[in-house]
Amino acid sequence: MPLRLPDRLPAIEFLREENIFVLGDERASAQDIRPLRIAILNLMPLKITTETDLIRLLSNTPLQLEIHLMKVKAHTSKNTPIEHMRAFYRDFEEMRREKFDGFIVTGAPVEHLDFEQVTYWDELCDIFRWARTHVTSTLYICWAAQAGLYFHYGVPKHPLPEKMFGIFPQIPLQPRLPIFRGFDDVFQMPHSRHTEVRRDDIEKVPALTIIAESPQSGVSMVMARGGREIFITGHSEYSPLTLDTEYKRDLSKGLPIHKPHNYYRDDDPQKGPLVTWRGHGNLLFQNWLNYYVYQETPYDIDEIHE
Repeated sequence: MPLRLPDRLPAIEFLREENIFVLGDERASAQDIRPLRIAILNLMPLKITTETDLIRLLSNTPLQLEIHLMKVKAHTSKNTPIEHMRAFYRDFEEMRREKFDGFIVTGAPVEHLDFEQVTYWDELCDIFRWARTHVTSTLYICWAAQAGLYFHYGVPKHPLPEKMFGIFPQIPLQPRLPIFRGFDDVFQMPHSRHTEVRRDDIEKVPALTIIAESPQSGVSMVMARGGREIFITGHSEYSPLTLDTEYKRDLSKGLPIHKPHNYYRDDDPQKGPLVTWRGHGNLLFQNWLNYYVYQETPYDIDEIHE
């Protein structure tokens, strides 16, 4: 089944080149099916890249999805054309009276700041509160996972001695959960972060359950409210070249950065990445959409409540 997107969104052409079925608004409106309404709050600087990464994974489902892109009013993107933002994004204030079957909040390059120092923190708190009553299930990714755990449950983040950077094996701790259907006993997940949340802090909160972790990269997935909130500290949505781009960018800036772990063939950047996480990344998003969104959301979307 197709993914329903605004007709001129750049991701459409990128994904069609990858033979992924996407459907424009005009054609989709003629189909008598209620698509799942999925909102994405994109906090990353390179918004088109992040849109494409997420939409690529969301497209691998038999469900028809309607994608709505959200932005915060308190921050102006400097790395995405303003024409793109005006054409495809809406401020939260414009969307706050709407309800959505699923909601994704991306990471953001603000880890060096305390949460309250982030310029759009107050608005983000409003969004997190809104999601509790207007969304069936919310997926928090990387920094957003840390921010969501802090806002909702008081879990702090901690600085790491060096960047957690590379591909790390993860162990499902509750493999019978629907989110892990079809998973192997170990799955790979990209990480790129300077901070972490710790098991000891999470275990102090009865409402939280750690559902996946790694001996190397620590806690990777936390669940709350029966799956209405899922916090993922890594980046299963990353494309094959994302870590390579980050590594070469930091090298060019003279920043202290090591090669991403378990990423390059023979640990040699000249040989390119060995992709080991995409299968489980696709399965993770499919399971979330099917078992925590589609199977749980009411047909009358106005019936969504806390």
